[in-house]
Amino acid sequence: MLLYASSIGPYMDMGAHARAAQAAELALALTPHVSDPGLVAGMHRSVARTLLTEGRVAEADASLAKAQDLYQQLQTRTELAHCHWMRGYVHAQNGDLEGAERELRTAREMLTARRAALYAAQVEVELADVLRRRGKHEEAVTLLSRLLELGTGLGDGRGTVHAAGARRLLGLIAEEEGADKHAEEHYVLALALLERSGAAGDLADICRLLGDLLRRTGRTEAALDVYRTGLGHRAAPGTTTLGPAPAAPPFRDAW
Repeated sequence: MLLYASSIGPYMDMGAHARAAQAAELALALTPHVSDPGLVAGMHRSVARTLLTEGRVAEADASLAKAQDLYQQLQTRTELAHCHWMRGYVHAQNGDLEGAERELRTAREMLTARRAALYAAQVEVELADVLRRRGKHEEAVTLLSRLLELGTGLGDGRGTVHAAGARRLLGLIAEEEGADKHAEEHYVLALALLERSGAAGDLADICRLLGDLLRRTGRTEAALDVYRTGLGHRAAPGTTTLGPAPAAPPFRDAW
């Protein structure tokens, strides 16, 4: 069971969703033969990831609820916090923003108490997104601004991606409130962070947002340059089928 459950994450990261789903089914089938509640709880967390990818939201939440109950019995607070975090994400994906806010606040409190700064910062970015979607702009801006000012857990690696995520959300809020100049500033800062991180998907998304903003405000050439940046990073060396590796965008700081 542990072997099959452990293979789910790598399969998902590779994009081999069918193999991940098969591994999840095999792991679940072996559950009755496993007496270690910690292993079973971890398996349910992994399985929930495949279920969510397949759009089986209710089943994903049920798996996380089982894991949560087991971690509660074991009194393993960090893993329990991660379950609340994942359930918050599931609720947010399913449009249950009230439930998402409740779960993410619980996760943040637990991770902060455990002094897990990086994880707590990541949860706060996701919580801010839920607050924005619920129309609580002021609370979201306060949370994100404090997070960026303190910089706790937002250093190199995954922390950089979440710092960029905070900037992205601040840009979205500014744009929704008609403050295009401030939105552009946040998007540009997010773009600079993501170019260092190697997170091509996030970088493509911020290029789309910034490009759309520039195009909407009449700066078509600058918008095209930004779109090219996003496309250039998506077509990195080793990702194209024919010909040489794509050339890097020929500009820097054009906007």
